[in-house]
Amino acid sequence: PHVFWRPTAGTVGQIAQAAVALLGFVAILMQIHVLGRNAQEAGARQVYQAYNDLEFKNPQYAQPDLAKIKAGPPDNLVQYETYVSYFLYACEEVTAAFAGQLEWQASCDYDLKPHLPFLCEKNQAEPAYLATYGAETQRWVKASMTSAGVTPPDCKLGKT
Repeated sequence: PHVFWRPTAGTVGQIAQAAVALLGFVAILMQIHVLGRNAQEAGARQVYQAYNDLEFKNPQYAQPDLAKIKAGPPDNLVQYETYVSYFLYACEEVTAAFAGQLEWQASCDYDLKPHLPFLCEKNQAEPAYLATYGAETQRWVKASMTSAGVTPPDCKLGKT
């Protein structure tokens, strides 16, 4: 019988060497993925920690009296808007980095509620504001407003 292909020791060695190289390449790709994920998580923790520091230094914005903020100097409203923007950014980061860990979402949900009237008014006056955030953050804020009964034109908490 005529054999068209018969592995020789050299051919088997080359196949084994290619398989080992392929496994090494896959291991490197996995390591790059893990390192990227670790960096994303570390960055998200840092952003959220910075938000917590901002919250500690600005308790008047953590539990806002929106009427008082709007009645004060214009800088107060700008500072509050920046505070809320940073909060939303921090939540966007941690919920993306820790998608399977519901405690991050619960923490953001808890902190979001007092800011819903401001976000409702801001969205009514400037719909482009929420568009500066990712689709998931926009959906979360709008769903939270609906759930809390915070709707235009009055945008007040506690109607439900």
